[in-house]
Amino acid sequence: MTGYLRQIPLLLLCILLCTGMADAASKKATAKKPATPVATKPAPRSPAAHVQEIKYWSNPDYTRIAIALDRDATWKSHELDKGTEGKPGRIFIDIHNAKLGPAIKDISIGDGLLKKVRVALFKPGVVRVVLDTDNFKDYKIFPLSDPARLIIDVRGDRREEIHRLESTLSQQVQELPAEAKSHPKPDHATLPPEKPVKTPHRQPVISKIRRIVVDPGHGGHDPGAVGQSGLQEKDVVLSIGLKLREKLKEELGLDVVMTRSTDIFIPLEERTAVANKVNADLFISIHANAAPNRAASGIETYYLNLAKTEKVAQLAAKENGTTLEKVSVLQAILFDLMANYKLNDSAHLAEEVQKALYKATRSKYTGTKNLGVKQGPFYVLVGATMPSILTEVAFISNSTEEAHLKDSAFHDLAATGILEGVRGYISNLK
Repeated sequence: MTGYLRQIPLLLLCILLCTGMADAASKKATAKKPATPVATKPAPRSPAAHVQEIKYWSNPDYTRIAIALDRDATWKSHELDKGTEGKPGRIFIDIHNAKLGPAIKDISIGDGLLKKVRVALFKPGVVRVVLDTDNFKDYKIFPLSDPARLIIDVRGDRREEIHRLESTLSQQVQELPAEAKSHPKPDHATLPPEKPVKTPHRQPVISKIRRIVVDPGHGGHDPGAVGQSGLQEKDVVLSIGLKLREKLKEELGLDVVMTRSTDIFIPLEERTAVANKVNADLFISIHANAAPNRAASGIETYYLNLAKTEKVAQLAAKENGTTLEKVSVLQAILFDLMANYKLNDSAHLAEEVQKALYKATRSKYTGTKNLGVKQGPFYVLVGATMPSILTEVAFISNSTEEAHLKDSAFHDLAATGILEGVRGYISNLK
């Protein structure tokens, strides 16, 4: 028994040594064994954007290019020289993760600012659009959505005389509405006779404003804001716009061009391009407001500038058919755009229309609120070369005001209010 007890420490020692050796061997084997790679799936690539169409509009101060896409895309732009006699400059835009549509082809322009637009697949996944310029000072690019497109405004000094520019306008890709084609800008002799007015100076003042573009918002597949009962903004503002056209013609003897006179969709960038192309003196865009807060109500009128509040930015995103992020992109370039925009005149027009619209509407609907004149980054006003405003005649999201918007009597009052605002603006011109 005593001998057996003496052997226990030796046995324990052997067990401990064997265990330690086994652990060491296990660790060594583990260290040598290569790690099994974890299979990871590559991030899904978004579908390529198809470049579907390229259009342009020549205006006295700039040329606008619209690149239509079937989805939003990212891009980078570059310029190679401004262009001199015998040596054209070039602007090129690389659209990433993009493909060419089957109908895409180069466009000849030759308006004294741009010579041609060329488009090709620069490399797999990158479509390059090249603008060959005669002479330009600067350019701006901003995106629009629903449908997706890139807008390029190129500004500079045209080499041709203005009559040569005007001769090219009829050859442009985009047709004007029928109203624009059938009404040349009138001179004093062709203006319809005006009704007698009380103010003795109104006759010569009215002659300074001879053509107005009336722009009913939205249209076609774009209903705009929709009320609780299903009333659509596009229908209301078209009715008001048509009534306004007749009043402006009959009471002020003005020539009026509608951006749309039926239920069709007109892209935002085309609306101001139409106004510039027909050399309009004023541009008025008519809309119905909407807000998440159903209690919000009243009338407000806007002119183009930076958004001062988050609420204004949200409204701009709604009317622009885009996101707050893209509104921020527009905000970033508005400082430069302001140099070519009649800011003070637009503010004056907005004040006169807001005041008269509120007065006319409140004459029957006593609870109407005057929300005042505001500033906002609305795409439909970008690039206009004349005083331009956007008026929100009521909140379609408010059940009470939606009921007003269903009433043709309200449409007539709204048109009368805008008319009187235009009259007030004209009478104050010097």
